[in-house]
Amino acid sequence: MNDQNESNFFGEVSEARHKNMSRIRSKDTGIELALRKALWEKGYRYRKNYRALPGTPDIALTKYRIAIFCDGEFFHGKDWEEQKKRILKGKNAGCWIRKIECNMERDTEKDQMLRFAGWTVIHFWGKEILKDTDECIKVIEETIFEQKISETE
Repeated sequence: MNDQNESNFFGEVSEARHKNMSRIRSKDTGIELALRKALWEKGYRYRKNYRALPGTPDIALTKYRIAIFCDGEFFHGKDWEEQKKRILKGKNAGCWIRKIECNMERDTEKDQMLRFAGWTVIHFWGKEILKDTDECIKVIEETIFEQKISETE
């Protein structure tokens, strides 16, 4: 790991925090699995963690050129102004704020690149997926329907 003389991006981290953070997954998270399962049951086929596209979408419906991202509320800055106030009260606030703002900026950049390449980008919040997966599927299906209509015009 880091030598004691090296600076750590996150500053001082307790052993408990380190253990917790090391278990956070970037692929095959519960929210991704829930949405993928629902899409599969509806007959939609997809690529998962599709590295051929900028930002490696969690789910890519290549047939429809739809890139789907399943975003965790904390790391992607949901309700950012409120969340930022809470973070400021905790440890390593500056590092967390910098990390999340970098994530938000990167999300915006990858969305622009995907749209420029002709892809439709959809983001779902994790709790949104878990609370109402059917509504998320409905959003995806409406996007597909809108694409089909615009193709016939």
